[in-house]
Amino acid sequence: MSNNKLLLLGDEAIAQGAIDGGLSGVYAYPGTPSTEIMEYVQGSKQAAELNIHRQWSANEKTAMEAAIGMSYAGKRAMVCFKHVGLNVAADAFINASITGVNGGLIVVSADDPSMHSSQNEQDSRFYGKFSMIPILEPANQQEAYDMAYFGFELSERLNVPVLLRITTRLAHSRSGVQRKTIKPQNELRLPSDPRQFVLLPSIARKNYKKLLVSQTAMELEAEKSAFNELIEGTDKSMGIITTGIAYNYLIENYPEHKCPYPVLKIGQYPIPRKQVEELYNSCDKLLILEEGYPIVEEMLKGYLNVGKPILGRLDGTLPRDGELNPNIVAKALGMEVVEGQPVPDVVKNRPPSLCQGCGHRDVYADLNEALKEYGTGRVFSDIGCYTLGALPPFNAINSCVDMGASITMAKGAADAGLVPAVAVIGDSTFTHSGMTGLLDAVIENSPITVIISDNSTTGMTGGQHSSATGRIVDICKGIGVHPDHIRVVTPLRKNHEENVKIIKEELAYNGVSVIIPQRECIQTFARRKKAEKKQANK
Repeated sequence: MSNNKLLLLGDEAIAQGAIDGGLSGVYAYPGTPSTEIMEYVQGSKQAAELNIHRQWSANEKTAMEAAIGMSYAGKRAMVCFKHVGLNVAADAFINASITGVNGGLIVVSADDPSMHSSQNEQDSRFYGKFSMIPILEPANQQEAYDMAYFGFELSERLNVPVLLRITTRLAHSRSGVQRKTIKPQNELRLPSDPRQFVLLPSIARKNYKKLLVSQTAMELEAEKSAFNELIEGTDKSMGIITTGIAYNYLIENYPEHKCPYPVLKIGQYPIPRKQVEELYNSCDKLLILEEGYPIVEEMLKGYLNVGKPILGRLDGTLPRDGELNPNIVAKALGMEVVEGQPVPDVVKNRPPSLCQGCGHRDVYADLNEALKEYGTGRVFSDIGCYTLGALPPFNAINSCVDMGASITMAKGAADAGLVPAVAVIGDSTFTHSGMTGLLDAVIENSPITVIISDNSTTGMTGGQHSSATGRIVDICKGIGVHPDHIRVVTPLRKNHEENVKIIKEELAYNGVSVIIPQRECIQTFARRKKAEKKQANK
């Protein structure tokens, strides 16, 4: 391989590591100190030759969702932003730990301690811990490259996204980086579980239990990680724990970088508990050096004082998931609990379904018919009544991640080669957070078909006013969708053949098309008619 060693910024090392590690697409929104990651990929001849997707997104949320979409399609994706951008992306980011991944997914969050160009000092590791996913934190540019390179494999092995956290000094300083063998990109492949990405509560609860079970595997990965190292020292009066770039600040204080104290260098989380306890038990005191918030310090104070048992959710005294109730608490207190008779099947909860007479029913009937020649696994949906299309008898959608994610996930899947890709979104959700995703698709003329199922209300939450009512066509034109590919239809059984024909035409179009089935929500229709009748009788 030519250019075996390069002089790179930390940001550039991450970009090159991802490219060499099999990256198929990077999604980002600019923000210091993360911007140079995308810029490097955009300027890379290698990335161009590999046809790696590398266009800016409209915001961090759409970037995160498109990366999830590419992961859904089986390819390796990376999303990059600064720490406050993670706030914008948080909805999709946190839910992605529940959906899991298909292709490897790395989320790069660049923190800015001392607020060189930011409004706060927030520490992205909190998000990683909160989401219960692995965190990688490089100490130098070589580790930044290695973590991006290996991070995809870690993500796929554990079936979760991986958070790669860097800080300003590492992002914007240079060092020599030794490259590794270039890995091929993943082949296009759909998830083996067709409902993995559909976060209806019944599915999400099962996925969450899987995430909890996987915590043990994440801890084992951290224990054996080459990025975590316990370095012997002769002076046991103190042990030192460092994370990320703080290790450099430590060794720069000693000649030849030889620290006399034992040092635990942490680059992969969860914290490697065995090494921590070994250090703790062998030294008189600990000094914790970490860039950002005292996250490790707080956690260590929580579990190193092991003289007395601490009972609760972590040791199984209380359930690790779900709500508490008086019986659960009583069991934890050692009290005898009288269990009632099991709930008979006749009164057990049943899954919800679309209302009889709902226009979404006809939309899915039309869409399923139109997609028969393409096969299943191509429909990305959103949060609304229409999410129930994931259930029988329709089985029509393949994702529900967060508000607005349908369009951007369809775009990401199309970027990965899943063409045609379809997004189904409601009118209210479209104006909530779907418009920016449509803008991304228009800018790149992505081959996706967007179905905005317009029932003229915010139906799922009780029929509140929808900001989209009467505006959708103009919004789509204003965003840049070609007027010839904005199709308004009426979802009724008598229009089935004509609607299927229209959907097929737009599926065959190599660009962005929008189909708007318009039919008033059956619930608001009934309430409106009742109110009109009442008014007429006055």
